[in-house]
Amino acid sequence: PRYRPDWASLDARPLPAWFDRAKVGVFVHWGVFSVPAWGSEWFWWHWRGEHRPDYELFVQRRYPPGTTYADFAPRFTAHDFEPRQWARLFQRAGARYVVLTTKHHEGFTNWGSPMSWNWNSLDTGPHRDLVGELGQALRESNIRYGLYHSLLEWFNPLYLADKENGFKTQNFVLEKTMPELYDLVLKYKPDLIWSDGDWEAPDSYWNSTSFLAWLYNDSPVKDTVVVNDRWCNNCSCHHGGYYNCADKYKPGTLPAHKWEMCSSIDKLSWGYRSNMTIAEIMDEASIIEELVQTVSFGGNYLLSVGPTKEGVIVPIFQERLLALGRWLDTNGEAIYESNPWRVQMENSTTTVWYTSKGPVVYAIFLIWPQDSVLELSSPSPCPGTQVSMLGFAGTLKWEKSPGKGLLVTLPNVLPSPLPPQSGWTVKLEGVK
Repeated sequence: PRYRPDWASLDARPLPAWFDRAKVGVFVHWGVFSVPAWGSEWFWWHWRGEHRPDYELFVQRRYPPGTTYADFAPRFTAHDFEPRQWARLFQRAGARYVVLTTKHHEGFTNWGSPMSWNWNSLDTGPHRDLVGELGQALRESNIRYGLYHSLLEWFNPLYLADKENGFKTQNFVLEKTMPELYDLVLKYKPDLIWSDGDWEAPDSYWNSTSFLAWLYNDSPVKDTVVVNDRWCNNCSCHHGGYYNCADKYKPGTLPAHKWEMCSSIDKLSWGYRSNMTIAEIMDEASIIEELVQTVSFGGNYLLSVGPTKEGVIVPIFQERLLALGRWLDTNGEAIYESNPWRVQMENSTTTVWYTSKGPVVYAIFLIWPQDSVLELSSPSPCPGTQVSMLGFAGTLKWEKSPGKGLLVTLPNVLPSPLPPQSGWTVKLEGVK
């Protein structure tokens, strides 16, 4: 059936199955904001939109008098950007998809957009097609490619004029943001479009429903493309493909609709900050806990890194991604292609989470029990129940719990020769 340009029709489109199976993605926030690399990727807005004194002082101290945001673009060099190295890193991190910022709210495009003259990565800065180069490297590594695109641009005169007119005119939409979205789809055939910057205007201004109808009916990716829910000022958590709802969203119970939690290794910013400290970086245990919670509640986990202006993913970010990948090498069976179980977490605790695949149930526990006996009250065992542990050979002894559920005797040695990692998985076969 053809989709009509209205939400009732568009929301009825089934989500392509690859997305739910993928579970784990990496988000890359990269742009001109990587040049000042201070505060956050909202640098221009805090400096010029809000005139925050700390931002004004920062520019005054570090750059010549009269510096404008446009002056940062030539310093966005991407000199050290090696797309194949990135792809290899993301693959080792266990990512099944990667989402790159093609254009953030600053309007600078990471490809040679004809609608963004001299404010794009081909005309200035790197003089490279960053979107295209990363896409090619990811496809070679068999990783799905998502494109982040901001509908609004903070300081675009066309956008500001439309806003001034109460969004009754659409010059910005017709001449800039929508032509760029169509261009991205036709040029790069993305697996996912991660829309953002929707919050100031209704869908009738953005023409989102017309774009999505074209995307689902006639675009080169109509059968495979997945989109999120940020297409208008009241779309989040209501309309679109899967739901983001809000940044770092944690539902607390099992949502009825497919969703994704986006998070960031740097707790204070999505883009790179040169002044971040180790205390502001998520540790491995927190990353794994967020992933496990998210997947138990049926979500996907999209974890952000911000490369430097030269295109380096700094070692601390690499280290966190590789730690996640090592954990997934052992426990991925309980994550990828899994489904939520009838119970998401052990009722007495938030340190045991469940996923399932067909008849198999996985219990992921985040804290090793002191006596090495894991108490699970939710699964009902039967005489033929078999219990094993991912990353550990052989079966585990278990007995029926005096209350309900079962007591599993864990191996005496931790399954890893390293000091306790974060999170282990017990695989239960033949439980209800």
